[in-house]
Amino acid sequence: MWGRRRHHDNDDSSYKSKNLHAERRRRQKLGDRLLTLRSLVPIITNMTKETIIEDSITYIKELQTNVNILQEQLFEMEASAQEAPEPRKEEVDAELMKKFGIQIGVDVAQIDGNRLWVKAILEKKRGGFTKLVEAMTYFGFELTDTNVTTSNGAMVVSSILTGFHCDTLLHVEHTREVDARDH
Repeated sequence: MWGRRRHHDNDDSSYKSKNLHAERRRRQKLGDRLLTLRSLVPIITNMTKETIIEDSITYIKELQTNVNILQEQLFEMEASAQEAPEPRKEEVDAELMKKFGIQIGVDVAQIDGNRLWVKAILEKKRGGFTKLVEAMTYFGFELTDTNVTTSNGAMVVSSILTGFHCDTLLHVEHTREVDARDH
């Protein structure tokens, strides 16, 4: 056999060895991926490759069905929410205040000289505290040691006011108390 080249055992074994290693790596990757798939699917009936894949397909179909059901429920909820507008947050807060008997009001007590302690109960509204601080600043007062608490639609602001108009504010509060007693 003149035209043919003979393979030596060494050449043949190295050729088989390369294919054998590649096939082992491929099988190892496939086995690792099947283990990962098995770990992701909660119910695997048997540990064969075939049942792992079949159980995974069944599980994915169940998940798709659940997604469709949840999407329909979400669309229904969105549609019903659009039909009946929600009451504004401020309206809900005012109703809560009334429900719990919280009354809007201001209490003032003089601490010394030009310092007053003020407790204001207000309706909880967006930007309400900011407006209060701006109004006090406009009238020449500085709010110090301030505490703000919100509950049941009400906002309670407790603060020390320092300013040149504290005597006037205390006089106004005293007049309000006298008017309230007379009525």
